[in-house]
Amino acid sequence: MKNVFLIIGAPGSGKTTDASMIKEMNQSVEHYSTGDMLRAEVAKGSELGKEINSFISKGNLVPLEIVINTITSAIKSSDLDFIIIDGFPRSVEQMQKFDEVLKDNSDINLNCVIEVDVSEEVAKERILGRNRNDDNEEIFNNRMKIFTDPIEEIRKFYKNKGCYKVVNGERTIDEIVADMNEIIVQAIMKSMN
Repeated sequence: MKNVFLIIGAPGSGKTTDASMIKEMNQSVEHYSTGDMLRAEVAKGSELGKEINSFISKGNLVPLEIVINTITSAIKSSDLDFIIIDGFPRSVEQMQKFDEVLKDNSDINLNCVIEVDVSEEVAKERILGRNRNDDNEEIFNNRMKIFTDPIEEIRKFYKNKGCYKVVNGERTIDEIVADMNEIIVQAIMKSMN
């Protein structure tokens, strides 16, 4: 059984860094960043990579099927049973499609969804301060809108399933990671009993 933890949050909330640190702390946990997986495909220079790049270079969402297939194949091919995926779902469609995947795959269990909560001001300050070539105010505003438009519906969906958790992302990285790690370790312990 593959146990999946989804980490969501605004651009600049630190979700990829947090998840990477949790993986370092737990040898039994795999970590995939949706953005990193898609950027890796772009770096290969494949036809799929070119298609993905035409969306992410503008801060837009990559088409549903590409994202779902990328994530599902990563989960299934992982050697580990506990998998953190950050940056997913980013839309109501991604959430619904992944829910269908879960219904069709009894060997994949969604353990919980953790939101790293930061204000738009903090997110913007962090993004514009990191000097990546795809970080400018226009792209940030577009990415922020993509995050905020569906977030209430995503929160409600996972709250109704009883698997939504939130951590305050405006503290030190050690405090944030400690809280997230506790949620994940407790879930791992529970699944082993």
